[in-house]
Parts: sequence; structure tokens; C-alpha cells
Amino acid sequence: MPEVVSNKKKNKPDAEKEMSFWEHLEELRWHLVRSIIAIIILAIAAFIARKVIFDYIILAPKDSEFITNRLLCQLSDFLNVSALCLGDLDLKIINIKMSGQFMTHMYVSIVAGLIVAFPYVLGEIWGFIRPALKQEEKKNSTGAVLICSFLFLLGVLFSYFLIVPLTLHFLGTYQVSDAVSNNISLNSYISTVVSVTFAVGLVFELPILVYFLTKVGIVTPMFLKKNRKYMLVILLVLSAIITPPDIFSQVMVCIPLMLLYEISIKISKKAFLKRQSELAG
Repeated sequence: MPEVVSNKKKNKPDAEKEMSFWEHLEELRWHLVRSIIAIIILAIAAFIARKVIFDYIILAPKDSEFITNRLLCQLSDFLNVSALCLGDLDLKIINIKMSGQFMTHMYVSIVAGLIVAFPYVLGEIWGFIRPALKQEEKKNSTGAVLICSFLFLLGVLFSYFLIVPLTLHFLGTYQVSDAVSNNISLNSYISTVVSVTFAVGLVFELPILVYFLTKVGIVTPMFLKKNRKYMLVILLVLSAIITPPDIFSQVMVCIPLMLLYEISIKISKKAFLKRQSELAG
């Protein structure tokens, strides 16, 4: 009899923890509210720090004094590969709308707030999902927010310091005819920098995506290995498009992305073996 009472007492807290649909919705609402507040606060800070955001971050990759451009020129001299030095891009950026600069300022501030707040937003999303996981799943996913945030920020930095300067140089100097000069609109320049940076940041989440897809049985390590050669061709073509016309630049961009794919295969293999053992058990 005491055991029955004891079990009832043990089960009572679990019953109290069960939430209705509306309670879950309310919980999600507060996670979203806190995330939006964090983004707004950081966006306001970015809006105030206009000179730093634009002169030293957004517009910096187009200048020959940008750290990547200087290092590539030094590497060009060392390897005697002239194409590797991007030189002075001399992009002329113009504004063609009355409210163009103000709206661009607002847009960049929001994007900056989103990027900086990404780890916190991810933590809020994880805080909502985590209670629904089993104890073993919680244990296996320890550090998930930290890893996701690290990969995203690593992708953003990789894109900003390498892919963005190469992309700007390629698109900014490309001409169908000498009679047509490139006068880049502010909106076009900002869209290119932001989209490339943000997209590569998300691409660096590939190992996490592959892990979850493997866990649910959509992707297998065998599939990833089988399509490795196709991925290599895709990455080489992508690298050839955005880099100067020399093999060294293409390889320099392709290797980190291919390494990311190989890491994804290793992660998929571990997740696949674990899933197989769980199904067998």
C-alpha cells in the first residue's frame, strides 16, 4: 500500500507538468516575444552605430585596403600568381531613391540585429522544444545551441572575409561591353553582401541538418557518399563563378565547403548507426 501511495506521489508532478494546447501556445508566444525584443534592441544599437556598420563593415570589402584583399595581394606576390590579387575594385555606389539611404539603413540594422541575436533566438527556440524531448534525447543534444550558433557565426565570418570580397570583385568588374560602366545602386550592393553572408551562414548549418535528417531516416551516410562527386562538381562550379580565373582561388573557396560536407557524412554515419541500434533494440 505505501508503494501505491508513493507511485501516486511520483506521478503527480508529471501530471502537473502536462500543458494544454493553449498553454503551449502561450509559452511559444513568450519565447517569440523575447526573441523579437532581443532583435529590436540589437537593431537599435546597430542603427545608432551607423558609421561602424557601414564604413567599417558593410562597405569595407570593396576597398583594396580590406584585410582579405591585402592578404590575397601578398599571397599573389609570394606565389607569383597575379590573378590572385584583386587590386582596387573602385566600385561606385549610388543611391537612386529619395528614401533609399534611410530604408537601407533600417534594413541593415534589422539584419545586423538578427545575426547578432541569432544565438539567443536559437536558445529561445530550443527552450521551447527541449521539455518535449525524452531524457536520453536531452542528454544527446547537450550543447546543440552552442554548436548551431558557432557554425552559423563561422559561416558568416567565412563568407564575409572570403566569399563576399571575391563575389564583389567578380560582379563589380564584369562587363558585357566596354561601353557599359558599372554604377552599382546602394540597394543592389547591400542585398548582395547580406544575401551572400546570411546564405553561407545557413549553409554552415549543414552538419546539424544532416544529423536530424539521418535521425528521422530521410538521409543516410551511404546516400551522401554516393553523391559526393556531384557535390564536388557543384562546389567547384560555384567557386569558379565567384573567384578570379585561377585554380588556387577556386580551391581556396571549395576546400572549406567540401570539408563541411565530409564532416556531415561523419555525423550522418554516427546518427545512422545509433538509429539502427535503437530500432534493433
